[in-house]
Amino acid sequence: MMQVVDTIEQVRAARWADSAATWGLVPTMGYLHEGHLSLVAASTAENDFTAVTIYVNPTQFAPDEDLNTYPRDMARDLALLAAAGVDWVFTPTDALMYPVGFQTEVRISEVTQMLEGASRPTHLHGVATVVTKLLNIVQPTRAYFGQKDAQQTVVVKRLVADLNINTEIVICPIVREADGLALSSRNVYLSAAQRRAAVVLSQSIATIADEIEAGARDGEALRQQLAALIAAEPLAQLDYVSIANPLTLHEWTTIEMEKGVLVSVAVFFGRTRLIDNRLL
Repeated sequence: MMQVVDTIEQVRAARWADSAATWGLVPTMGYLHEGHLSLVAASTAENDFTAVTIYVNPTQFAPDEDLNTYPRDMARDLALLAAAGVDWVFTPTDALMYPVGFQTEVRISEVTQMLEGASRPTHLHGVATVVTKLLNIVQPTRAYFGQKDAQQTVVVKRLVADLNINTEIVICPIVREADGLALSSRNVYLSAAQRRAAVVLSQSIATIADEIEAGARDGEALRQQLAALIAAEPLAQLDYVSIANPLTLHEWTTIEMEKGVLVSVAVFFGRTRLIDNRLL
């Protein structure tokens, strides 16, 4: 039977009741969808126990972002997780995660500077800090993240390597709607017209990916083409496009396919900001 806990002591007692058991961790901010549940499925298949965290982390939101309105439905989330075979759900409070006197922040210097880091300067520092705390609290064998937050996956891998955290990071594929829109908790904000328009992200990325796979290598020309494809949708307001090295996130001038390429975008539809990517 799934247990719901809200103290570090409860988590640690469960985690180390059997030191030989393997644990998978799926960190989430709740309002779960099939993308989250695909991470849960991967964890339950590979570990003896699976823990999920539900925590809307305030340090990864800027003052003008949607912290207070971020969608939440704890009862629904818990029902979905119980049905998915999760063993433990950790639901910490802000007071537990950031108690009075809290002064420490995890900052990663290079791979946080571009893309999301340029558009949302405090976001990835908040992500790195909360992920480090959750990994230290749960001490899982493996932790599962989705490829949709591509830069986040690079950041998490970097912090685990740099800080010698004894957890394997597993990256799982993007889960999409039938028309290609990447699943996101923020999709609920979209109007009907915006929802129809939002497929421009996956469609534009697919066009550029096809060109790269056909031999196109000029990074700047491809970025310009990708931006133009998105700009052709009247409801889309471009934040950024990127054709980058997937490890360093530096923009390719001339793509070196043996090192891979990450095609990524961030686009506003009204006040709703969506991201998408494809890894080649």
